[in-house]
Amino acid sequence: MALKIRLARGGAKKRPFYRMVVTDSRNPRDGAFLERVGFYNPFLAIDNPERVATNAERIKYWVSVGAQLSDRVTTLLSKLGLCEKAVVRETPKKSAPKKKALERLQAQRAAAASDSASG
Repeated sequence: MALKIRLARGGAKKRPFYRMVVTDSRNPRDGAFLERVGFYNPFLAIDNPERVATNAERIKYWVSVGAQLSDRVTTLLSKLGLCEKAVVRETPKKSAPKKKALERLQAQRAAAASDSASG
């Protein structure tokens, strides 16, 4: 069974509240879970100590038996000092402007530079 520590959404419409749960990776986001190990309330101030609460011993135990942390949980726990900071992935090159768009941008910049130099 592939275990995952991830966030399960709760709360009212447009007022999310998340529980940190240990679950089988195949279960749905808000489905069955093995254990609740913390919570995250995004509506509290960033410096509020009640924004993220965890049971550090249980998280360390589950990681030791092979549970994987989701990206968001890794970010939250790294801010608390419970795990290493996640590696930032480089944005895909597919989203970069293509050749014609780059030529158009360079032409616009050149035109703007010549207008500002003459005016």
